[in-house]
Amino acid sequence: MEQVVLRKPDWLTIRPPNNSDKVSFIKENLRKFNLHTVCGESHCPNIAECWSSGTATFMIMGDTCTRGCRFCNVKTKYIGATLDKDEPKKLADAVKNLELNYIVITSVDRDDLEDYGSGHFAECIRELKRNNLLVEVLIPDFKGNYDCIKKIVDSKPDVIAHNIETVKRLQRKVRDPRANYEQSLKVLKTIKEMDENIFTKSSIMLGLGEEDDEVIETMKDLRKIGVDFLTLGQYLRPSKRHLDVVEYVNPDKFKFFEVKGKELGFKYVASGPFVRSSYKAGELFVKSMLKG
Repeated sequence: MEQVVLRKPDWLTIRPPNNSDKVSFIKENLRKFNLHTVCGESHCPNIAECWSSGTATFMIMGDTCTRGCRFCNVKTKYIGATLDKDEPKKLADAVKNLELNYIVITSVDRDDLEDYGSGHFAECIRELKRNNLLVEVLIPDFKGNYDCIKKIVDSKPDVIAHNIETVKRLQRKVRDPRANYEQSLKVLKTIKEMDENIFTKSSIMLGLGEEDDEVIETMKDLRKIGVDFLTLGQYLRPSKRHLDVVEYVNPDKFKFFEVKGKELGFKYVASGPFVRSSYKAGELFVKSMLKG
């Protein structure tokens, strides 16, 4: 049977940057400090919009992941790059130069390291916090290790995010076998148990074959463990070797999930075709603070 290739709908049109000079400036400085952003590595559709408005997501511990999730464009190997002990300082210096108003740090998975890179991650956070910056982190699961999660919590970021990615039924199809639904919930629950004042956040991709009731059930599971912020976005296939898009979800459906999320008690919900886990992270945090 011939495979049917979905045609992208009209609403999936990427907007041009409103400040192309700033985008060029950020690219130039990233090369100068030999830093990576998940914006570029993952081919994020919002790269121009976020960079021109003062938000960027830095990817630490190299650009090579030790896991191989079937939706992700980041390159993978069994062993990642040697950690740069000067990276925390380089990151802080670059941020000063870039005039960003909200810093998001994420990382590749480093299952090849003894502490999965959690100590290095925490030092990057501390270095940025010394400069009185608002810091959001998007962390891997660290295989659910309590001590690794505690290193992140003790470094006092303002928001800690960890993505559930998809509904429970599709976890094995979408994510690396070393990641799973229960483990991700455990990470987010542990963070709140360690420090109830830290905001937690998660993200769900749509268009992978999930049913509406499964999405709502996932949202309920996240709220049961106190997750504060939620983002929902359309899965876009990075290349032919990645998972197919099963459905291009209509913006009206994204609006439905946004309303449902607020009804369930999330402090803030960002839901739309181009929304990603770090989409307009600064605005998300500020609006949430103003509301409560």
